[in-house]
Amino acid sequence: MDLAHLRYFREIARLGSMTAAARVLKVSQPTLSVAVRQLEESFKATLLMRHRGGVSLTAAGAELLRHADELFALLDRAAAAVTGLERDLIGAFVLGCHESLGAYFLPRLLPGFLRDAPRIELDLHNASSADVLRAVVDHEVHFGLVVNPAPHPDLVLVRLFRDAVDLFVAAAPGAPAPAGPALYGPDGAYTRDLAAAAARLREGPLIFAGRVHQCGWLIDQLTERGLVPGRPLSCGDFELVKTLALAGVGVAILPRRIAAYGHEGALRRLHADLPSFPDDIHLVYRADLPKTRAAMFLKDAIVRCGQQMPDVGVP
Repeated sequence: MDLAHLRYFREIARLGSMTAAARVLKVSQPTLSVAVRQLEESFKATLLMRHRGGVSLTAAGAELLRHADELFALLDRAAAAVTGLERDLIGAFVLGCHESLGAYFLPRLLPGFLRDAPRIELDLHNASSADVLRAVVDHEVHFGLVVNPAPHPDLVLVRLFRDAVDLFVAAAPGAPAPAGPALYGPDGAYTRDLAAAAARLREGPLIFAGRVHQCGWLIDQLTERGLVPGRPLSCGDFELVKTLALAGVGVAILPRRIAAYGHEGALRRLHADLPSFPDDIHLVYRADLPKTRAAMFLKDAIVRCGQQMPDVGVP
């Protein structure tokens, strides 16, 4: 069935005249006659009764007109919605976030974004970086916030900021804390005495997120230096690691931003000269992602938020 024929039929029914419809539609009267005949053949029903005064609808014609009106109204709504997606801040997106990033990045991003884009819907997906990357590649997630991603031919990678995974312990009661990046230098460390730091590390326990590969790398580096940690205590995620560290349970392996978020100065690097693992935080999305205004607004908000993250002393 040709939509143009259906459109002609609606105009004939509205005007009750082939002649008047041909004039309004700027087509010949035989063209309209052919269109009606083809519709009648398609539906195997007579749609119009012809008489001296013009035409009138049969019962079948009236039923077809009702559905045609609904169909064209639906098409108009679809056109408006599609145009709105391209032009307006309207859309729905899935934002994937590496588990440890959600705790400190999303609280910075979301209040302003949700205020400025009330018609953009977000679904937050929290998972490991590998799972978020896979979901972006598989079209399940529109934008991903991940740690140390490898290049992929289908993805755009935008570096946002740098973090580092370090060894932390609870600060001594009443210990003054330097502000800003100095907190992660020698003046902000738990101790300046490397022998004392080594003794504290051997005393244990060493608390870490067992499924995070940076933790394994850091433990290997310590072992190579002869600093074998005492009594390893593997946890499911960094939030539990941080909670135990704040309670003074032991030495913790944590990203600096997680250690500082909401508790700046409460956790201190064990020693400034002990190894740390650099983390580069990236925004990733598919290269073929439709560049609607809403999608680019969300992308720009994430990049802007990432570039405004406070300095934690990582070169």
